[in-house]
Amino acid sequence: MIPTIREMLSKHGGLPVTVEELEDNSDLYEAGLSSFASVQLMLALEEEFDVEFPEHLLNRKSFASIAAIHGALSEITEDVQVA
Repeated sequence: MIPTIREMLSKHGGLPVTVEELEDNSDLYEAGLSSFASVQLMLALEEEFDVEFPEHLLNRKSFASIAAIHGALSEITEDVQVA
């Protein structure tokens, strides 16, 4: 899942640095992720993983790092598998 998140971040994040330069826990907002880009990234992730981010995950913290995105997606996909 992390490689796909990195790919989506590279395509939709609009970062001034390459995704390869970032650690999984690097602050994406400090790296240049804008609010607009985070929405574009969220939409791309929803399409890629065929999920919808629930309201409680629609916040800055959920997109603060690659690890945070992974955690949010893991929660969503786990919920989908249980349902």
